[in-house]
Amino acid sequence: MIKAAAADRVVLVGFGAIGGTVVKLLAARGRLHQIAAIALRDVARLRSDLPAGIPVLRDPADLSGIAADLVVEAAGRDSVAPWGRAALASGKSFAVSSTAALADTALFSALSELARANSAQLIIPPGALGGIDALAAAGRMGLDAVVHHITKPPLAWQGTLAESLCDLTRIDTAQTFFCGSARLAAAQFPQNANVAMVVAFAGLGPDHTQVSLTSDPACLVNRHETVATGAFGRMQVQFENAALPENPKSSAMTALSLVRLIENRAAGISI
Repeated sequence: MIKAAAADRVVLVGFGAIGGTVVKLLAARGRLHQIAAIALRDVARLRSDLPAGIPVLRDPADLSGIAADLVVEAAGRDSVAPWGRAALASGKSFAVSSTAALADTALFSALSELARANSAQLIIPPGALGGIDALAAAGRMGLDAVVHHITKPPLAWQGTLAESLCDLTRIDTAQTFFCGSARLAAAQFPQNANVAMVVAFAGLGPDHTQVSLTSDPACLVNRHETVATGAFGRMQVQFENAALPENPKSSAMTALSLVRLIENRAAGISI
């Protein structure tokens, strides 16, 4: 087995649909040695498919004893605060998959300050999106407007506030049930609108980025479209992402984005 230095290794928080897919992909690509430990939100539900030989963490405080320099969260909004605080306080950078948690201004400020104080980074991966680097670059010249549209099949909106805003079981045409700020979208639809906060942080911020949410029975994928205008010109980016079989609310691209982030830690060339 290839041995990885501490600077190449990561702690993965979560082993659900996204975390499990990340581990499978890393194993298939011969990169599983980069996982220093896996942290579980509910240790009582240990899964039989956890990879052998990788330590399982039960408490955020355990991070201080792990030789790794990055903690990657893939466990849901409630995991961001405890694991983020512990990671950054121990000098480890922290990558947030559940970016909806950062709609909480106090939490975002606390994590940002911990990162600065401990020479670490709070990292926001692009997740299910692309073009985030271009949007962030365009913002250096000034942005006039950023709008993000999310369209998913009715199944992906089940178990969310959308059920009280439209009849997901009976709609026969596309129905937009939410229009508002990225902060409000992330707060009300945390499982579906993580990308709203990614777009917001890359561009005009959570309160000035507009988001629309649509349920479309004819849509077989999770569709994302970002439109931005400013002094740089105009950009329009659209993605149609296959959903994870284990969780229709999440796109497979979210897991792929985390795999890329982890592999780049040890890559001679980082793209």
